[in-house]
Amino acid sequence: MFKLPPETIPTLWGAAGGAIALAIVGFTWGGWTTRGNAELQTMRSVDAAVIKVLAPICADRFRQTANATANLAEMTKMQSWDQGRFVAKGGWATMPGAKEPGEGVAEACARLLETPKT
Repeated sequence: MFKLPPETIPTLWGAAGGAIALAIVGFTWGGWTTRGNAELQTMRSVDAAVIKVLAPICADRFRQTANATANLAEMTKMQSWDQGRFVAKGGWATMPGAKEPGEGVAEACARLLETPKT
């Protein structure tokens, strides 16, 4: 059986402790991330970018309907969590070729519609 010299054991413990400390510091303050967390952050960024592009299109589609003023008045009377459902149900957040609106698009569209267009 292989036996380590007694003077190397403190060195190995120091190396193990240093590796653990380095990992803790790296993941906590060093900006390191796991692959899963990086993929999650990427997907969130992609979703936010898609919503940012599609919400103004939805708002323009809403404003171009014949009864846009009445729909906007009806929507603004609703609670904020119902406004997105109203926009989704009206079909303005469903882009051509899609069966249903993208997640978050209707809510972002409703927020844009509440803001006066400049």
